[in-house]
Amino acid sequence: MDHTKTPSAPNSASQADVPLAHVVELRILLTVFAALIMLTAITVAVSYFDFGAFNLSVALGVATIKATLVALYFMHLRYDNAFYATIFVIAVGFLGLFLGITMLDAVEYYPDVQTWQQSTR
Repeated sequence: MDHTKTPSAPNSASQADVPLAHVVELRILLTVFAALIMLTAITVAVSYFDFGAFNLSVALGVATIKATLVALYFMHLRYDNAFYATIFVIAVGFLGLFLGITMLDAVEYYPDVQTWQQSTR
């Protein structure tokens, strides 16, 4: 197999005008990176505080913001077709729904788990 071949030319003039990727300015990438580092520091700082019933909500909120920044800027979702952003929002919504249902179930059985843990000590 000959590996020295160059890629074939585009079939039409319209394909030649389409860039292969969106180039994001370094300033934007560094700003998003700094925001991610700051959010990571917030995640660590929040772990030292007791928010009671909101501990998980705060942790998931910060994680959701971080994941959204990664998807928007490092995965170029912000600059892509709006359809893909819609699919992303729907997926995050369903994830929230599934986690919410799971948490309702966990809260329902929490007293039973605590009773069992105390009886095994």
